Amino acid sequence: EYYINDAGAQVDVLARSAFLRYREALGEAIGEIPDGLYPGDYLKPVGAALAAEFADGLKAKPEAEWLPLVRAKTIDAMMAMIRDDLAALNVRHDVFFSEKSLQTGPEGDRVKAAIDTLTAAGLMYQGRLEPPKGQLPEDWEDREQTLFRSTAFGDDVDRPLMKSDGSYTYFASDIAYHLDKYRRGFTDQIDIWGADHGGYVKRMQAAVKAISGGKASLDVKLCQLVKLFRAGEPVKMSKRSGSFVTLRDVVEEVGVDAVRFMMLFRKSDAPLDFDFQKVTEQSKDNPVFYVQYAHARVHSVFAQAREMLPSLDLSDEGLAGAALDRLVDPGEVGLMKRIAQWPRVVEGAAESHEPHRIAFFLHDLASDLHAHWNRGKDLPQLRFVNVDDPLSSHARLAMVRAVAVVLASGLAVLGVSAPDEMR
Repeated sequence: EYYINDAGAQVDVLARSAFLRYREALGEAIGEIPDGLYPGDYLKPVGAALAAEFADGLKAKPEAEWLPLVRAKTIDAMMAMIRDDLAALNVRHDVFFSEKSLQTGPEGDRVKAAIDTLTAAGLMYQGRLEPPKGQLPEDWEDREQTLFRSTAFGDDVDRPLMKSDGSYTYFASDIAYHLDKYRRGFTDQIDIWGADHGGYVKRMQAAVKAISGGKASLDVKLCQLVKLFRAGEPVKMSKRSGSFVTLRDVVEEVGVDAVRFMMLFRKSDAPLDFDFQKVTEQSKDNPVFYVQYAHARVHSVFAQAREMLPSLDLSDEGLAGAALDRLVDPGEVGLMKRIAQWPRVVEGAAESHEPHRIAFFLHDLASDLHAHWNRGKDLPQLRFVNVDDPLSSHARLAMVRAVAVVLASGLAVLGVSAPDEMR
């Protein structure tokens, strides 16, 4: 489920920025982008589309008339871009949920309904908050206001849900959204936020407890920013000038497999240094290549086995009957023990909401396979295919076939391909 932040002041800023690009598309010299507006070139196509649809018909209108129209068109354009970028990464959402719909949808004002639900439960009151420690925020108001008793559910302070002008706080809308999810039957909720929202976690978890009577839980995954490098040098980006690298840019340069695997090859709250050169080089220092190469290596071993030991039954049914008691070397035993961990790894990753556990496991399994293959170069009796010992070869082939099955399964969970050969 993708939550669209299409309400609030920032969306109006986006619309005004697009309107400036609309004027530019009509031939007007707009000069420097004023402070407070978004400068990125990604809004130029939006301006051009507005010019193509409305010609100069919007220029004479007052802002109160053109702003809602431009805002809607711009949001649609941004969401089309976002959907395309997600599709390039093979990410699919079942639901795109509009924040704005919480107040304007057919169900009426669901934010007010959420506040009414909390009020009926005795969890709202009129009161004053102590000023926050340190420098006061610009929007701080020392006044009596409508407060939610979030401290009763583990938060640090009670939280306001209404502004002095009668509009709702962001927190009020977020409560309404999570209440909507709960009423749709979702008691185990997961939110993915940027790390700069870490201070917001306690209050949101408190709200989910309150609106569900303790029947729902919220797990918030904080994600650090990704820093882009090229051959060890930082890729320069500027929010001020609107100069940045998009997700689509990265996918088109290095491929979807590299992006997906590297994004998952870390805990969500750990920073990621993404080096364009490193993730495309064919070496053991590139985790996605290292894992995919292990899968391809197994297929290469089987091709060799069919050529050197053509009488062996290498079907899965035939390998199931291999004499595994012949595998007594510590490296072989260790590899089989690693394979046996796979179901527990999947279960643990699912229960803890930590997909990086699967990526880590696949890398460890690939490392074990490569290490044991390298031992066979010095110790011929340990080679996966040995014409002088077909029974042991059959057992080792069953073992490496199991490695390939697990690697393919794990890569599929991560949405990464398992190639039969590396090109």
